[in-house]
Amino acid sequence: MGLVISLIVIAVGAILAFAVTDQPSGVDIDVVGWILMIVGLVGFLLTLAFWSSWWGPGYWRRERYVEDDPYARRRPAHGRREVVEEEAGPPAAPPDY
Repeated sequence: MGLVISLIVIAVGAILAFAVTDQPSGVDIDVVGWILMIVGLVGFLLTLAFWSSWWGPGYWRRERYVEDDPYARRRPAHGRREVVEEEAGPPAAPPDY
């Protein structure tokens, strides 16, 4: 469910439970309102519980780092950071001018 949908369901349930005074035959509007508020609250709490593991902050974040590098530190994911590893070869000769 999502945070916004949960809050909308809670609001509709509260309106039905507390503001509607008309009682049609066969349907108890107060009970329907309370059920909607409980369902919305459960959806809200489940969304908060699973926020970081599904679609919450950090879902689209990628981070690359050099494995076993003692000087590498974890940076906040404001942008992409790419680590390039190059093998050390023989030193290049100075250019002839």
